[in-house]
Amino acid sequence: MHPAPDHDTSARRVPRAPGPAPARTPAPAGGAEDGIADRLADVAPRLLAAYRRELPPARAAVLGRLWRALLHEPLPGVTARDPDGGRVDLADGRVLSGPPRLPHDLVVPGEEMTVRLDGRVHDRPAALLAALGLPGATALVTELDHSVASLALSRAGAADTEGGGRAGTEAGAGAGADGAPGDPLASVEQGIVDGHPYHPCCRSRPGLSVAEQLAYAPEHRPVVRLDLVAVPAATCRVAGQWPARLRDGDRLLLPVHPWQSEHVLPGLGHLPYVTGAIPARPLMSVRTLAPLDGGPHLKTALTTRMTSAIRDISPGGVENSAPLSALLAHVVADLAGTFRITRNLAGASALVRGGPSADLAVLLRESPAAAAGLRAGETIVPVAALAARPAGDGPPLIRTLLASAGAPDAGADWLAAFAALAVPPLLRLLARGVAPAAHGQNLLVVLDAHARPRRLVYRDLADVRLSPDRLARHGYDAAPVGGRVIDDDPAVLRTLLFGHLFGTTFGTLVSALADRDRTAGARLWAAVAAAAHRAYDGLPATPENRADRAVLFAPELRIKALTLMRLRGADHDAWIPVANPLAGTSPHRKCTS
Repeated sequence: MHPAPDHDTSARRVPRAPGPAPARTPAPAGGAEDGIADRLADVAPRLLAAYRRELPPARAAVLGRLWRALLHEPLPGVTARDPDGGRVDLADGRVLSGPPRLPHDLVVPGEEMTVRLDGRVHDRPAALLAALGLPGATALVTELDHSVASLALSRAGAADTEGGGRAGTEAGAGAGADGAPGDPLASVEQGIVDGHPYHPCCRSRPGLSVAEQLAYAPEHRPVVRLDLVAVPAATCRVAGQWPARLRDGDRLLLPVHPWQSEHVLPGLGHLPYVTGAIPARPLMSVRTLAPLDGGPHLKTALTTRMTSAIRDISPGGVENSAPLSALLAHVVADLAGTFRITRNLAGASALVRGGPSADLAVLLRESPAAAAGLRAGETIVPVAALAARPAGDGPPLIRTLLASAGAPDAGADWLAAFAALAVPPLLRLLARGVAPAAHGQNLLVVLDAHARPRRLVYRDLADVRLSPDRLARHGYDAAPVGGRVIDDDPAVLRTLLFGHLFGTTFGTLVSALADRDRTAGARLWAAVAAAAHRAYDGLPATPENRADRAVLFAPELRIKALTLMRLRGADHDAWIPVANPLAGTSPHRKCTS
């Protein structure tokens, strides 16, 4: 594979005279690694030895993600990239070298992960980025340092078996054992220890103390006790039917994350009406929780940065929640046998200083297990969990499931079955004007007792984009929905769906199943491409569908540039082209007219 071209000159090998050395970004003094060790000695000393053991593999995991970005993203200060050769040329004439990487490659535990800068070995990602002196890197250096330390803490906590999850003493939140009751999905999601598969800030949690990470982060398997804030109904914006159990006379009782109660609500003039009222288990997004007594999942505001974004709930998200849910339920109704959505049941935001607050808001969302209509012997898992490795660096979950089902070498058959299940409904939705962000956290799969994929569930409707024009041509009215989810630009719709579904979801699955065997990986991608060709063969050959198909099989696939986004310091998405693993595949038959 050749280096993926960009729409600028950054990927061309243009000889340059070395310029003046850039100003170096200093590595964090002392560093988060020592800081977390010091706090662990106070709040959870039993984890200290495991934490120190996990620091080297955590550095390798974060460095591997950073190296992927250096090889594939057009970062400032980089003039040429050769992913096949493992080489990056800098504007000042220096050269980085390391192992070759495809864009979808996952970090392999135990793999030697060092990067050389002009021959000098680097094994610490924050120190490497500081030495590069890339524009805008100061904040990211600190985040990488914190990501390594938090990842080591996550691995140490996940491997700790003394009573399951524990709460840190500073956080004031209860903690329960792994066997606590509640939605079984929580146990699966809490097994995802290493976080985002491609983001170097996979575990950066700068707003949470060590005790708060132990108390609130899902991989530590805590029970988080949500507070209730009482707000007069007249000073709330409500969408959907607010449940009677969360009312007190003429006041609404808004579930609030305890971190938010402590750090944010006092500045808004609010205090909890009841503390610790709803025991719940955090899912992989940290701020969405499954109550122990069942019922809807609670998506809360958690106004601190996790990987790339501040986790609040926008007023538009609340306002859109009910009409968007109703519209999408209508659009996917005929796909319900294989594809379902989790409905937004209700949402509310309190008025603060005259407007609805993103910091004091909550969404009540149907649980994926309820939406899936699970039958005997079936389980539901986020696709992200299938590609993830457990604490202790065992094989990815999908390989363990296939081996347990007696089919250890059935990866290609499984992926073909999953592609046949997932690709047709999602491409059909795009044709209708709906582009879900179908990455591994939002897309869940129902597996039968033999680990075979049976149905899909999509959650987090706020990440969807809608084309009113396309919807109208298929008889659907998007008028009740507004805000950022509306976009008629076909490039936006295609990028959102294709980048997440093929660049991330299938990318992680192919990587997990092939385990760096390039021949096996090519066969797996061929199975995905075949499913996409068959799906388009089954759609009307309209100009839009033909154009969508052409983009999907073009030489380049656009994926999210996660590190570039952090260097820019902006929360809006940045997408870049990489070599498309689906390109060059031939359809089994031509499009029908």
